[in-house]
Amino acid sequence: MVRRNVERRVALVDAAIEVLAREGARGLTFRAVDTEAAVPTGTASNYFANRDALLIQAGARVYERLQPDEATIARQRASAPDRETYVMLMREVIGRISAFRAGYLALLELRLEATRRPELRALLTERVRADVDANVAYHEDSGLPGDATAVRLLYLAFNWLIVEQLTLPGVFSEAERDQLVMAAVERIVTP
Repeated sequence: MVRRNVERRVALVDAAIEVLAREGARGLTFRAVDTEAAVPTGTASNYFANRDALLIQAGARVYERLQPDEATIARQRASAPDRETYVMLMREVIGRISAFRAGYLALLELRLEATRRPELRALLTERVRADVDANVAYHEDSGLPGDATAVRLLYLAFNWLIVEQLTLPGVFSEAERDQLVMAAVERIVTP
């Protein structure tokens, strides 16, 4: 029987994200999720039919939590469509993603797990493709300099910068990361 308490389900999925980030996909068990969520043993198994369902829900939830809030979107849309705004936007994106460290690390675990689970691979492929397409559309609608290829190149470059920052934070200082963001925008985004 699948439970319907939406708040409890969200708490369990958020707990699954924390477990994935801390212990990896192999550590993701219903018992570990129950412990992380501080709920009675057996609760997660009442909400999710199997581990695959939990993995899929965790993947969807990470993207949900990474979305910018309305105030951030409004501020970005009100800014001038120039390279300085582009740099500010990229810094904001990297900062938002880095602030949700567990979510991004969980997403990396989910990507690895997706190589072995076709349903998860399909979900993540669809979600990432939609995210890239949404970023390209936002860029085109905003009037910012550059084209769709620039958006995709920055997406690829900054994903690895985020991985570096979250997994080996000592490789680049905060100042170096900031300079890399500026340099990437200046070199990739043409007027």
